[in-house]
Amino acid sequence: MWEYINNTLMKFRECFNREASFKWFAIVVIGLMVRNDHIGVTSIIRELGINPHQYESMLHFFRSSSWKLSKLIGTWTKIVGTSGLMYRAYEKPLLVGDGVAQAKEGRKMPGVKKLAQESENSSKPRYIHGHMFGAIGILLGTPKKFFCTLLSLRLHDSNSVISEWAGDELAKESHVVRLIREACAAAEQIGESCRIALDRYYLTVNALAALEQFGKGMLNIITKAKKNAVAYEKPVRKVGRGQPPKKGATIKLIDLFHTKSAEFRKAKVSIYGKVEEVEFLVTDLLWGKKLYRELRFVLVKYQGKFSVLASTDLTLSGEAIIEIYAFRFKIESAFRELKQVIAGFAYRFWSAYLPRLDRFAKNQQTDAKVAAIDCKHKKSKIISAFNAIEGFAMFAVIACGILQMTALQFHKVISTSAFRWLRTTRSQIPSEATTAHFLAKTIFNTFHFSSDLPINRFIRDAQSGTHDVSIA
Repeated sequence: MWEYINNTLMKFRECFNREASFKWFAIVVIGLMVRNDHIGVTSIIRELGINPHQYESMLHFFRSSSWKLSKLIGTWTKIVGTSGLMYRAYEKPLLVGDGVAQAKEGRKMPGVKKLAQESENSSKPRYIHGHMFGAIGILLGTPKKFFCTLLSLRLHDSNSVISEWAGDELAKESHVVRLIREACAAAEQIGESCRIALDRYYLTVNALAALEQFGKGMLNIITKAKKNAVAYEKPVRKVGRGQPPKKGATIKLIDLFHTKSAEFRKAKVSIYGKVEEVEFLVTDLLWGKKLYRELRFVLVKYQGKFSVLASTDLTLSGEAIIEIYAFRFKIESAFRELKQVIAGFAYRFWSAYLPRLDRFAKNQQTDAKVAAIDCKHKKSKIISAFNAIEGFAMFAVIACGILQMTALQFHKVISTSAFRWLRTTRSQIPSEATTAHFLAKTIFNTFHFSSDLPINRFIRDAQSGTHDVSIA
């Protein structure tokens, strides 16, 4: 098991310019997987017994210029894509995308801005200050147990000025367009045509335009339409002069539940792991003002509720679109595990050179203060803190993904072990939390009998204080 983890981490060597940076990367990822508390990066020092004098070197690693996030994401996507664990929903890999907001109160933390929350939970405030991340995941596993393994997690809709300083050419793009672009890049890295399940927030003209521009036929979207969505019939060519019409009659999709109620048919489909009976109607219509792209709409009646699903893949059946969209919720489970098991958002990187955040100021005013900085040294320090935030989140994504792949590969070893008593075993495939607990219990015993593993040597060097600290 640890040999599998070691071999997976060794594939990242090409992402780092220096050997010492790669060693710290391996130590950080292992520490995130096995640590018992989530009190900063000091928990990694405590859990792995690393020499406390190495703490400053570890912090410096996160801000180091010896690694690039884009290369890490590309390598990780290839590792997951070639793992042999991808689940193919209707013969194609299924990506899942969404955004996640993380509250942060740091007054000098780069990228923090005022964000609106649309949660139905009344305990959450309407607005928060924090970071907005865009995530792309992919489904791994079997019908008995699915994991949504995140492939990328990047700051979206943050301070565009800092992103431009860091050389991010996509800084001014909206969150929706960036997510579509990153999903297209993930499909290209995987090397085969994919589908992506998104919620209704991403059914926009800009998203479909970005799909046509960057998709290259490698990606199709399955999403949900708003209940007030309007579509158009296909145009009827008129005889005579003039430009042919681009669209036909306007149709309110919600009205079709009443005007075409007799055409709905019943079927049994798998929704959230259970076979349920639904009523649905499939119709192909044009959508998007001035875009008028043909989409396949599926009108669904389920448990007394009406929903409208949409797909850019016109070859899928209504049942397939319903089942594929139901997988979208898996990314919410991935966010939960990333927060609770790995603590992937428990970072505290900041810069003294950043103007103090005024929580009552508008985001444009905050951006203007940052843009006023003209000192190269200050800019470089702010950029390094910004990169550290994205880097920490991506290291956590890799740690969580390795836990998921380990659970799928070695579920028999973990499930038959008596290390952790569970009153109710829901699946033969252990969860991320169970796998992490198993690794924490066995790490040093395994390393005692597998001393030749490179990751074992990295940790022993850090414990003895002989780790190379020159990693810039």
